[in-house]
Amino acid sequence: MSQFVEYIEPLWRGLNMRELKVDEAYMVVKSHYEKPAYLYSRSDECYTCSYSYVKSMQNFTFKLNVARGWEFKVFGKDVEPTTNNDMQCNDTICDSVCKLYSPATMLQEFGVYNFTLRANGSCELITDKTGVNVNLSLASVFLLVTMLLTVIRTSWCVWRSYTFIPEQEAGANVMPEQPSKRMRSLDAFRGMAIVLMIFVNSGGGGYWWIEHTPWNGLHLADVVFPSFLWIMGVCIPISVKSQVARGTPKTSICRRIVWRSFKLFVIGICLNSINGPQMKDLRIMGVLQRFAVAYLFCGLVHTLFVQKEFVMPQIAWKRALCDVLLLRAEFLVMISLIAIYLGLIFGLPVPNCPTGYLGPGGKHALANYPNCTGGATGYIDRLILGNAHIYQHPTAKYVYGAQAFDPEGVFGCLLTVAQTFLGVLAGVIILVHTNWSARIKRWLYWSIGLALLGGTLCFFSIEDGPIPINKNLWSLSFVLVTSGLAFFVLSLLYFVIDVQRWWTGYPFVQSGKNAIIMYVGHTVMHKMLPWHWRIGPMNTHFVLLLESTWNTLLWVAIALYLDSIKFYYSL
Repeated sequence: MSQFVEYIEPLWRGLNMRELKVDEAYMVVKSHYEKPAYLYSRSDECYTCSYSYVKSMQNFTFKLNVARGWEFKVFGKDVEPTTNNDMQCNDTICDSVCKLYSPATMLQEFGVYNFTLRANGSCELITDKTGVNVNLSLASVFLLVTMLLTVIRTSWCVWRSYTFIPEQEAGANVMPEQPSKRMRSLDAFRGMAIVLMIFVNSGGGGYWWIEHTPWNGLHLADVVFPSFLWIMGVCIPISVKSQVARGTPKTSICRRIVWRSFKLFVIGICLNSINGPQMKDLRIMGVLQRFAVAYLFCGLVHTLFVQKEFVMPQIAWKRALCDVLLLRAEFLVMISLIAIYLGLIFGLPVPNCPTGYLGPGGKHALANYPNCTGGATGYIDRLILGNAHIYQHPTAKYVYGAQAFDPEGVFGCLLTVAQTFLGVLAGVIILVHTNWSARIKRWLYWSIGLALLGGTLCFFSIEDGPIPINKNLWSLSFVLVTSGLAFFVLSLLYFVIDVQRWWTGYPFVQSGKNAIIMYVGHTVMHKMLPWHWRIGPMNTHFVLLLESTWNTLLWVAIALYLDSIKFYYSL
């Protein structure tokens, strides 16, 4: 059972195992080499980084994060990286003694590994103590939560069985509630996004593949925000059409859009000041601010071009492209935004940086461009907002040593608007196609097309394409791939929940109806009981996963309660 929940022996050959944090292991270094030698390392996570100096090859022990693979190299010359040139070590300059690569599959959390430099100059890495399988914590917490929810659900059914008959008799003369025409799958999708966001923001159990990727790539956390934006876009044409059908003037609709965007932006700034409103370094942009900008732009543009009545074309090719033709003016606007975005990121001269640079700066590219984080994107944000008013702790800072960079900055709003517009497209498909199969077919067409186009832009790789998938930059390939995923997820949920009715969407439908309350609430209560707690060192995935799951389920329970009393809040 100790291995199952990651707890291990307190001591191992004099090493205090309880001092290790999540994903850490001990590396015991021994040298039998007669000449001076120096150990360098490089993590798989730090793409195109130079080797980092560890220590002179004497007998010593250090802690190592083993969530990702490591490459070790021993040099016969002390080239501690104090300048960029020193960091660009190669075998000729630095007299390489040996080189050894250790994949993440070899190193385990809470393990002990011996790195030995033999007298003949060869390296050897062996396991002294086997670590623990961190994936077992996922299974154990899933089992515990499943058992808990099963007990709660069974108790609820038993209680309802005793109260059902009296309630039925008391309500015999009450008219049955009419079924809602609201798409439950859309609420379920929104609910899944907010629940996943709360789980991720709670730490996600400390698993690297759940957290945001340091720079290029796509982790689980990276799909949450674009999904929210896309869903917001889906709702825009539905809302605008209902208001137009009621005879509401477009000027009134536009005023409501502006007012709602203003409230979102202000709430976002207030949340940024949660640790104290220091005006000199208050972060201006953020998640809700991005929502506000995207909603404002897409809402106004769609209201301006919306048609009060739509008749399905009789010509076959026009009928096949009816959603595109209906939004042709908006497509032109969005294509213009994309063209401006691409022109600036690949054509704008950035001081002391190569034109078109899309990297994280810092140690990236052998540290040749340490102050070029985000290229044109970071440069424009710093010009508009100032360095003090952007996000100071991006994920890339801890991996690459990058400078301040705002993943929700001003310039990235251009493609955020484009992402929301793709959601508008999905909403228009709902309005144009009344048959469920036609809706799903169109959504799947767009899903496949967008995903393939996005994959082509990044060459279906993490680092090799001209436009990598990058949430920090909100790159075009990121927009296309995550939107393609959103089209697919909505197709699946719509078929399961609204068409076949195999599942009601519980409890995500209830969460989706009060998403703004859950988002603001979990942000404000982030470090407060009973949502968050600390027990001991909190140095295992198991206990971190328990805390993250507890916080998430508690907010789901709040959403269920609000739904039970018919309380819904929206801006």
